[in-house]
Amino acid sequence: MEAYIVKLQQLKDQLNTIYLGKSNVIDLCLTALIAEGHILLEDVPGTGKTMLAKALANSFDSAFSRIQFTADLLPSDVIGSDFFNMKTQEFENKRGPLFANVVLIDEINRAVPRTQSALLEAMEERQVSIGGTTYQMPAPFFVIATQNPIESSGTFPLPDAQLDRFMVAIEVGYPNLEHERQLLNEVLANVRKQAIGIATGGDLITWQEEARRVHASQDVLDYLLAIVQATRHHALVEVGVSPRGAIALLRASQSFAFLSGRDFIIPEDVKYLAKHVLSHRLTLTLEGGIKTTKADVLLHLLDDIPVPVEMG
Repeated sequence: MEAYIVKLQQLKDQLNTIYLGKSNVIDLCLTALIAEGHILLEDVPGTGKTMLAKALANSFDSAFSRIQFTADLLPSDVIGSDFFNMKTQEFENKRGPLFANVVLIDEINRAVPRTQSALLEAMEERQVSIGGTTYQMPAPFFVIATQNPIESSGTFPLPDAQLDRFMVAIEVGYPNLEHERQLLNEVLANVRKQAIGIATGGDLITWQEEARRVHASQDVLDYLLAIVQATRHHALVEVGVSPRGAIALLRASQSFAFLSGRDFIIPEDVKYLAKHVLSHRLTLTLEGGIKTTKADVLLHLLDDIPVPVEMG
């Protein structure tokens, strides 16, 4: 495992020099990529979500595509379509920008639900159906999406099925005073850094394979399942975490342990990741939506569930 840590550290160092003061956000993004999961970056406009997504994508020497979601975007603009070639007198397929290793979907919730649904098959099954023919997505394949708060003008809330396909949802937040001052000084000096390809798609696939070998004890699995089960029986939760969410938390925990240089998961990995992996998968009751938030519900559950001390 040590041979991979050097390149991973170089990758993290580069991202930390570009996206200032958010090492925890960068770690969560890399955790999702190594766990073969998709990333949803949430927060108000202007907090660097797109810059982070581009830096992350450009850090890998792989095919990159960016799609700006708008209200008039059609599903065929994303996945492609069949067209009739007048010269050959045959139908041919024109693949859309979704066919890339790393796909940045900017402002995903500005597209109508019909267009948002064009991503569902690709994100879950790594394939797309066009005109009755199924096309496999390239490997590796990741979606990094940004979205503005649903209170923003001209946004359409993501359906539950769409949210459930994102491994992590991350609120990036504002930079602190020190890092924002550094940002302004870099703007004045015109020295903003650009990401270069440090790792390849092959490196990423290797890291994914190594992360899948990370051990999870029965104590850790029981703790993870206790959290998932608790979301399904909470009075303010209408729909709890799905089995897909439980698998996502396990894979993310393996990946986070791998990034930390360990070949086993500790309960603290699960507890730390639960908020980012599970909270966006909850659907609150009407009363719950008035009284609290998804993140607060999950944090209260985590406080109530004992963390195992010993792993068997």
